[in-house]
Amino acid sequence: MREVAARAGVSIATVSFVVNGSRSVSPTTHQRVTDAMTELGYTNNVVARALASKRTRIVALLFPALEERLGGIALRMFMSAATRASELGYHLVLWPSGETDQDVRDLVSGRLVDGVLVMEVQLHDSRVDALLELGLPFVSMGRTSQNDRVPFVDMDFEEAVEQALDHLESLGHQSIGLVLEDFSASPIVGYGPAARTEEAFRRSVARRGLRTALVTCGPSAAGGRRAAHDLVAALPDVTGVLIMKDDATGGLLSGLAATGRRVPGDVSVVSLASSTANGAATEPTLTTLDAPGVEMGRLAVESLVARLDAGAGAAAEAELTQVLLPCVLHVAGSSGPARGVGARG
Repeated sequence: MREVAARAGVSIATVSFVVNGSRSVSPTTHQRVTDAMTELGYTNNVVARALASKRTRIVALLFPALEERLGGIALRMFMSAATRASELGYHLVLWPSGETDQDVRDLVSGRLVDGVLVMEVQLHDSRVDALLELGLPFVSMGRTSQNDRVPFVDMDFEEAVEQALDHLESLGHQSIGLVLEDFSASPIVGYGPAARTEEAFRRSVARRGLRTALVTCGPSAAGGRRAAHDLVAALPDVTGVLIMKDDATGGLLSGLAATGRRVPGDVSVVSLASSTANGAATEPTLTTLDAPGVEMGRLAVESLVARLDAGAGAAAEAELTQVLLPCVLHVAGSSGPARGVGARG
């Protein structure tokens, strides 16, 4: 630090302020110090800094060790979180987690990270239970069944279902099916988004007096085609479909066509927790409830960093962050009036 201070023509304290970010300095002075460090070949040593400050400035994003889950919306959430963490002076690492809480305990015992983000949350999630027990600052990107002590940022799946049903009802649809991913053989049984969507759908269609059926869907286009046949068998007069599985929507459309049903002439389709970009990949383009993935990643990191920067005691006393973000309806070519019915409203 003395060598850098001498080269830059500043005090040792100023060098410390620049290196640690503990106090602001003028842009000109900051540049002189960083130029001197470059000329002398000095760089920040993350390990040394962590030993000195007892903070690593690293946060981990816990994600199930299931390769097929990391796509689409999940990737947007991860990239948004990583970008915001960097802007706030933290490094975000993707930490594949197993089916138990042991990975969380290993992470905490090794003092590898300052805090944790949790993704692909289940209604009963042992990772969240372990984090509460261990006292490590964390934010859940999703909700468990009990959230009294859990800071979270999540999509409002209940409101998304209401928006989708409002849209289809306004077009005259009274016979509406729901297609959800099949988690029966998955390590993430009780996946929160699917469970909340199903519960909201059942409750809303009962209140509205609609004819309904719910079918589960396997992976990829093949799963979507199978789901189309299952849905038509369960609800032969179906005129509207909600689906929450991006990689199967193309198969659903082709499966409906194979049963002699045109989209949207005979059946309207709305994709939940999706994106306009995904909807544009099919013909016709899909009406979507666009997921707020970018906003979720950003807000989750900001909430976690606020807790970390407040210090352990202040973080424990801080008001819990509990935010529900709405999906946005984007009407496209896959939804239209029910057969023989003009649009209302």
